[in-house]
Amino acid sequence: MNTATLLELHYLPCVQYFSKLVSYKVVYIEQQEHYQKGSYRNRCHIAGANGLLRLSIPLRQGKNEQQGIREVEIAYKEAWQAHHWASIRSAYGNAPFFEFYAGYLQPHFEQKTTHLFDFSLGLLQALAELLQLDCELRLTENYSKETPENTLDLRDAIHPKKHRRQADRHFQSVSYPQVFLEKHGFLPNLSILDLLFCTGPQAGLILEQTFVA
Repeated sequence: MNTATLLELHYLPCVQYFSKLVSYKVVYIEQQEHYQKGSYRNRCHIAGANGLLRLSIPLRQGKNEQQGIREVEIAYKEAWQAHHWASIRSAYGNAPFFEFYAGYLQPHFEQKTTHLFDFSLGLLQALAELLQLDCELRLTENYSKETPENTLDLRDAIHPKKHRRQADRHFQSVSYPQVFLEKHGFLPNLSILDLLFCTGPQAGLILEQTFVA
């Protein structure tokens, strides 16, 4: 039986990602890989007034796919942080628990963190604390195609592109009230921000329901 899982680091990860954090005692975060574009490593999806909204962190020019993930730097030529936070506020300002949690997250969008990995890791740790998750987050010490015993390898299993996703028999989508539910219907597997701002303290219980043994 697997008691741990191995994931790459995402920006404001989706519900499926956090489903793993409530399902395993230990979650390894891959820090020895090379960056891969087109993934959730620098993007997330939220629900706005016009439907699905994609937020992407701009990166400094260069062949990022040849860089180690910890070496990839964020570009600040444009005020993307202000744009992302404004988009989040616009999408969730009327959510029941936005004001309660916003103060814990907004400071991350006011600091110009140099590296993508450090920025996303800080957000992941903050979100895990807000969700009161009991899992232990560990960073990998070296890269290996093999995983330790009792560890499920889910690197690149959760992907924004359908043809890149892996079937996940341990995850099921669970609906909950969303801000624009009446307008767009339920939009599944958005960034964890959607679940957190809309359901607050119930988010952890809903995450547990998404896990299929």
